[in-house]
Amino acid sequence: MKQQTRILINPNSGLGTALDRIREPLLEYWDLPDTDLSIQFSKSKEDGQAKTRRAIEDDVGRLLVVGGDGMINSIGSILIGTDVALGVVPTGSGNGFARHFDIPLDIVKATKVLAGARTKRIDVGFANDHPFFVTCSLAWDAALVDVFEKSPVRGVLPYILAGVYQFFEYTPQPFTLQLDGTKELHIPDPQLCTIANLTQYGGGAKIAPGAKSDDGKLQLITIRRSNFHKVLPMIGKVFDGKTHEVRGIETRAFETLTVRREKAGPMQLDGELLSAPADIHIRVEPSALNVLVP
Repeated sequence: MKQQTRILINPNSGLGTALDRIREPLLEYWDLPDTDLSIQFSKSKEDGQAKTRRAIEDDVGRLLVVGGDGMINSIGSILIGTDVALGVVPTGSGNGFARHFDIPLDIVKATKVLAGARTKRIDVGFANDHPFFVTCSLAWDAALVDVFEKSPVRGVLPYILAGVYQFFEYTPQPFTLQLDGTKELHIPDPQLCTIANLTQYGGGAKIAPGAKSDDGKLQLITIRRSNFHKVLPMIGKVFDGKTHEVRGIETRAFETLTVRREKAGPMQLDGELLSAPADIHIRVEPSALNVLVP
């Protein structure tokens, strides 16, 4: 029996040239005699998810997504708990998922490398039952996404500029955190509150260099606004994966986390912005998603 493989492309990602660029490597490395290969386009989040459900019904073994972290989230959320292996050809602005697994950012190289990839089951985080695979953010690190989404330009620099702008606009509210049902931790002025399943936001910013995709744990990273002046001069260490050397960055591993805020606020999941209630419950589901890794 031939192996069923499906390619799902976001036509709005990668300047709309993704299919033209990967056509040859798809034909050479993926369209093999023992493979039944099909190519589809994801015209919207709903369309992509509907096609993913059909892929599961069609017994597709590998689903190769050509898109960014947001598309990975929407497609991967449908694949949770199935045996379908999700592959990622990165065409987004941050590509935190691809960077974590050392998938080449050049889409031609990624297409070639993933053809010979192995399958691996990874953990999935849930925030109020919304899945995330890379990061979830709840403070200034979430609010800046709103500014970034309004920018006509993508990339690391616009993201940094959005962060600078939102830094002066954002007013922290107190958080009460309870990790794994133990004693509560009160943070009066959380400027950054990120929960990481993988190592980085994207763009090379390794906010949680110790995060592992298959250890049954999530990482909580917090920075108080009153400590931000200590962190800013050392920001280069975040890109070097040395956050443990930065005073003012606190990291804790956990399986369950309850966050209580005074009022509702923004929540970022894999680069997508949501509004969230004051109380947020976060948990990890071990080995919930099957992925292709080099």
